Amino acid sequence: MTALWEFLVEPLRMEFMVRAVATTLIASVVCATLSCWLVLIGWSLMGDAVSHAVLPGVVLAYIAGAPFAVGAVIFGFAAVALIGLVRNTSRTKEDAAIGVVFTTMFALGLVLISITPSQIDLNHIIFGNLLGVSRADLAQVAVLGALVFTVLIVKRRDFTLYAFDASHAHAIGLNPRVLGATLLGLLALTAVVALQAVGVVLVVALLITPGATAYLLTNRFSRMLLIAPALATVCGLTGLYLSYYLDTATGAMVVLVNGVAFALAYLFSPSQGVLPRLVKHRSTAAARG
Repeated sequence: MTALWEFLVEPLRMEFMVRAVATTLIASVVCATLSCWLVLIGWSLMGDAVSHAVLPGVVLAYIAGAPFAVGAVIFGFAAVALIGLVRNTSRTKEDAAIGVVFTTMFALGLVLISITPSQIDLNHIIFGNLLGVSRADLAQVAVLGALVFTVLIVKRRDFTLYAFDASHAHAIGLNPRVLGATLLGLLALTAVVALQAVGVVLVVALLITPGATAYLLTNRFSRMLLIAPALATVCGLTGLYLSYYLDTATGAMVVLVNGVAFALAYLFSPSQGVLPRLVKHRSTAAARG
């Protein structure tokens, strides 16, 4: 028991680890909650687009001496607007518009990084620097996370109805376009929250994997909203501790543990798992035979 207590407490004796734990908890809960709607609507690729498109905004914010979140939010909204503009004013389909916009903006960010004299390593924005989160960064994550989470909880019924049946939502007086635009705006803000934890490249994993895992474990959306944040929190803390003791990349380890959780749900979920369905199929075939 003493050894387990020391295992849990030792990292928390250092202030940077306390900030890392707090950032991981906030990012995990907020991303996982939003991921339930992203998975349900089918916006996984949109999450990828927005998370990559914020990179030039972060670099430009650094050049201007402004908070990273300001540039990231501006470019996140700009990416959403550009995707909609290209899709609605040309023959380009949505997936192609997303691919063009996010790869172009991500490439712009990489170019800006390559030509920007910097006293800090801007590559941390790409790959994450969870152990380097400052007090100001944590405060920023906490404010944005609280804002996104509050809106998601307050409007959860409207968002859920929009996800299941936008036509019915319109019929009862809701505006599907406004709801969709609100979700996309929250997606841009959430990408900024997760960026502090795992970097631009891996943000999409936190935005999709928890919801996809919960989707395999339950058929009720209300339960998804509980399972996804709980799983993401456990996976986030597990990844953080493993990275500390194994001396590995922190953000990548957090994402890897989330991926392992999805794999376990994919294989062993009582209702949707591959192995239980295989056993059931064989039992049915044997009974008929």
